[in-house]
Amino acid sequence: MNIYFVSLGCDKNLVDSQTMIDLFERRGHRIVGDLEEADAAIVNTCCFIDSAKEESIDAVFDMVRAKEDGLIKAVVMAGCMAERFRDEVRKEIPEVDALIDTHSIKQACEIIEQTLPEETTDNSHRSDGDYTGSAAITTPGHYAYLKIAEGCDKHCTYCVIPSIRGPYRSIPFDDILEEARKKEEAGAKELILIAQETTLYGVDLYGEKRLVPLLERLCELPQIQWIRLLYCYPEEVDDDLIECMARHPKICHYIDLPIQHANDRILKRMGRRTDQAQIKAVVEKLRKSMPDIAVRTTLITGFPGETESEHHELVDFVREMRFDRLGVFTYSREEGTPAAEFDDQIDEEVKKARLEELYEVQKDIVEQKNASLTGSTIDVMVEGSLADSRQTYAGRTYRDAPDVDGLVFVNSDKDLESGDMISVTITGSNGYDLIAAT
Repeated sequence: MNIYFVSLGCDKNLVDSQTMIDLFERRGHRIVGDLEEADAAIVNTCCFIDSAKEESIDAVFDMVRAKEDGLIKAVVMAGCMAERFRDEVRKEIPEVDALIDTHSIKQACEIIEQTLPEETTDNSHRSDGDYTGSAAITTPGHYAYLKIAEGCDKHCTYCVIPSIRGPYRSIPFDDILEEARKKEEAGAKELILIAQETTLYGVDLYGEKRLVPLLERLCELPQIQWIRLLYCYPEEVDDDLIECMARHPKICHYIDLPIQHANDRILKRMGRRTDQAQIKAVVEKLRKSMPDIAVRTTLITGFPGETESEHHELVDFVREMRFDRLGVFTYSREEGTPAAEFDDQIDEEVKKARLEELYEVQKDIVEQKNASLTGSTIDVMVEGSLADSRQTYAGRTYRDAPDVDGLVFVNSDKDLESGDMISVTITGSNGYDLIAAT
C-alpha cells in the first residue's frame, strides 16, 4: 500500500509519525511524497490550542477532498484530535475512514490494513510484536528527536495533554539507548531529547530521576556531536543536571525552560509549581555554571484574570531576565480544562495586544544579543544551501533548536553538506538571524 503522510503539531507528534512510518515500511508498505501516488492519506493531528486544531481540520479536509476527487481511497486521522474528539470526528466527518489515537500507534498497520484490505501486502519483514523503536528519521538526517517519556502528571489548569496523552510514562532506559544508536547509525549527529517533561525522566520506572545517567550514556555515542534538552520544567532542574550539562562538551549549553508567566498569582492559577523567585534562582544557577548558556522559555499571555498590572509585571520580568529565546502564546480556552471554566476570560484583542508587546520587548533583546556576537567565532551545523546560491548556507549554532530558533547564514566558497560542523566568524545580524563567513 502507498501511504501519504502529513505530520502536524509538536516534535513529540513528529516522533509518533516516525514510529508509524517505520512500522508501515517494515510491513512492506511504501511512504510516498506525492498524493497522486497514494492509496491512503494519514494526517497526524494536533489539538493543543485552537490554531493547531484549525490547521489539523484543514489538512484533514484537504485529504477528504482528494478522496472525493478519486486521488486516494482512504483518509485516516491520527494523533491528539483522534484521541480527544473521536466521537465528534465520527459524527461530523464521516468521510474519515479510520482513527489512530495516541494509544494505538503500534497498531497503526492493522488499522490501515483493515481500512483497505484489498491493498494490503504480505511481505512483512517482522511482526509488530517485537517492535521497540523507530529507526525512521523524517527530520533531515543529521539531527533526530529522541522521545524519552510520554504523558504528563502536572495537570496545569490550561492544558489538555494529560487527558489526551495520559499519565507520565518513562521509556525504559535501555530502549532509549538502543533507539539513540539506531539514529546514530542512520546518520544523526545531534540528538534532541523530548517529552512532555524531560526533567522527570525515570521517576515512575525507577523511583528516582534518571536523566543525568541517561545523558552520561548518550555522551558515549561516538558520532553524536550535540545533545539538546527541551521541555525542562524549572522546578525539576537540579544541581546534578546543571553540573552534568556544564561538564559534558557534547551537551549543548542550551535549555528550554517553559515558565508560562512571572506573576505569582497567575502562576498559582495556572497550576504551576514555581514562583517568580524560584524561576530567577534556577536561571541564575544555570548562567553562573554556564555563562554561555542560551535559555529559551515560553509564555502564555491573556490567561483568565490577568490584569494589566500583572501583564506589565511579566513584561518587566522579560526585560530583566533577557532570555535568549522566547515564544509567546495567547491563552487558548480548551474544553475540559479547569481554566476554561474561569469567569474572568480575557478579550481576544487584549490577548493579541499583550502578545505583541512581549514580542517587541524580546525582539529588542535578541537584536542586542546578536549584535554583541559580531566578530566572535562559533561552531555551526550546516542545514543546507540556499536555493538560489551555492555560496550561501543556512546553519544553526548550539544556541538554536530546529524550527523554533534562528539561523546563521554563512557565506563560504567551500562545498558544504547538511550536517557538516564548521567554524565561522559572525559578521553581522538581521533580526533573529546571524550572518557569518568561513
